[in-house]
Amino acid sequence: MGLSIALHALAAVIWVGGMFFAYMAMRPAVANTIPAEQRPALWLATFTAFFRYVWGAIAVLLLTGYALIGAYGGMGVIGWHIHVMHGLGLLMMLLFLHIYFAPYRRLKLAVAADDTTEGNRRVGQMRLFIAINLVIGLAVVVIGAGGRYW
Repeated sequence: MGLSIALHALAAVIWVGGMFFAYMAMRPAVANTIPAEQRPALWLATFTAFFRYVWGAIAVLLLTGYALIGAYGGMGVIGWHIHVMHGLGLLMMLLFLHIYFAPYRRLKLAVAADDTTEGNRRVGQMRLFIAINLVIGLAVVVIGAGGRYW
């Protein structure tokens, strides 16, 4: 069980921490230093690399999460905080699927077509959903870490 908890926490840190870095550090740095016509390609390369880790994190979170729920006796006996973490985690995954299969896919097409306006529009669209996912992810971390003590 200890390994599952550690892997679960590590996967959450990778995903939520990556969003925090991208939104709070990289986004303002890119806006202040990179010309607008170069931003879509930079963000595409960044998201392409990061999203590989997100897919892995999702797999680890689902596998370890359900294994831990089973080890604790099932959904009927786990605490409220686990139910909240589970629901919010699934919501985050759905938002990621939207990001990946809608604006990210369109960002790839815009970069391939050298359409800077469309590329920047798609980056902006992704930014909104990533901000929402980041807030949810931070809440999940707080609930997961402290929920059993409330």
